[in-house]
Amino acid sequence: MNPSIERRQAGTEGGAPRMNVLLGWLRRTFADPQATMLVMLLLGGFVVLSLLGGVLAPVIASVVVAYLLEGPVGFLERRRVPRLAAVTVVFLVFLGVLLGLFLFLVPLLLTQIAQLAQQIPSIYVQAQELLLGLPDRYPELISRRQIADVADRLREEVVGYAQMLLVYSVAWLPTLVQLGIYLVLMPMLVFFFLKDKHRILSWFLGFLPPERPLVERVWREANVKVGGYVRGKVYEIAIVGAVSYLAFLVLGLDFSALLAVATGLSVLIPYVGALLAAIPVVLAAYGQWGLAEGLIWATVAYAVIQFLDGFVLAPLLLAETADLHPNAVIVAILVFGGVWGFWGLFFAVPLAALVQAVLSAWPRSRPA
Repeated sequence: MNPSIERRQAGTEGGAPRMNVLLGWLRRTFADPQATMLVMLLLGGFVVLSLLGGVLAPVIASVVVAYLLEGPVGFLERRRVPRLAAVTVVFLVFLGVLLGLFLFLVPLLLTQIAQLAQQIPSIYVQAQELLLGLPDRYPELISRRQIADVADRLREEVVGYAQMLLVYSVAWLPTLVQLGIYLVLMPMLVFFFLKDKHRILSWFLGFLPPERPLVERVWREANVKVGGYVRGKVYEIAIVGAVSYLAFLVLGLDFSALLAVATGLSVLIPYVGALLAAIPVVLAAYGQWGLAEGLIWATVAYAVIQFLDGFVLAPLLLAETADLHPNAVIVAILVFGGVWGFWGLFFAVPLAALVQAVLSAWPRSRPA
């Protein structure tokens, strides 16, 4: 026989067992109707979010807010308060907090953003002077040519950010219209999601088979982890933001409210957020005080806040999700951030907790 034909036959015979192993695994796994139903639900949710995520953004945001408010509603129900009364009380408190944010915090942030835009040229000049003085101080480490290249790159970045700010300012009218739609639709959706929670869940579960132990197991585990993470992050943002505002206010740092909001929101992106939020804090302190004692104190205060948050506050608030490995969190940030961008970074940890719940509940075949 021809040697080439023998090699092809050997390759075919070697590939057949591997294909049989794969087909056998697929038969054993998806022979379970519970596993098939779970896969269909997950794929359906992924397709809906991918295709209609932008259109359904107010609905998705309202579901998240209603999910957060369900905790206080359940607390009042356990104190024998009727559900409609509990929903009304919690919803009115939510509206009061939302109204306070738009009446006090948003105008303050807009004012500080305008002030920051006016001071950007002076901060750039100070940074340029600092760079130009480095070759005289450290001639053996940095040359004037390197400083010139860095200054040109910095100038290009500043021009790019200025153009981006101009584009956003021109496109501000559609954003205002979208914000108005959110302000009208979201409170209504949140109220009815809370009020008719059981009816909505009954309607949705009516499309599923009555026997669904695998789906219910995944839901229970994901509800504990994802719910604990979301509620814990809301508390963490509020505490870190408030403490940062007080610290920056005591130090006399300009744009204290704007920097405190950035510091509070930085906890949404694990590991990376703390580094990103440090940049505006250091730049604002340098633009105000230069290379002086104020810059050191502002940097130390920010570092202490992030340290206490990472090693004290976050472990206390996120105890339910503490079993997620740091490598799993980093992989989730890379994957979901690449798929869904900015929002994928925000929801990377809840999605990782959902994946972990699915994998832990997935039926495993036992060898004979």
